[in-house]
Amino acid sequence: MKKSRDELPSRHRSGRDAEDAAAAHVAAHGFEILWRNVRVGALEIDLVAKKDDLVVIVEVRARGDGAFEGPLASVTRTKRQALIRASRALWRGKLKKMDDVKRVRIDVIAVKSAA
Repeated sequence: MKKSRDELPSRHRSGRDAEDAAAAHVAAHGFEILWRNVRVGALEIDLVAKKDDLVVIVEVRARGDGAFEGPLASVTRTKRQALIRASRALWRGKLKKMDDVKRVRIDVIAVKSAA
């Protein structure tokens, strides 16, 4: 069972808030959110959204004011490779079966957290 926002530790709350903000941003640009926090084997994709024939796989990164590195800098080579693996697995598993999906793109949304 998924915990409510108030039951989460502050770090997890800010992460969920960042994902909510990213989902709202993507939806405001005309995308339909298909899935959130999708597990593909051991990997997790934060958001999967669709508009027309395009599916966007979104990695949400959040960092607060005191963070050593910014949210975009936190997307390491290892994380990029994991995103590509997860995207390929999602394509093979679900997206390939959707006749109206022709393109897949990976986006990273950086969110500056208040905490």
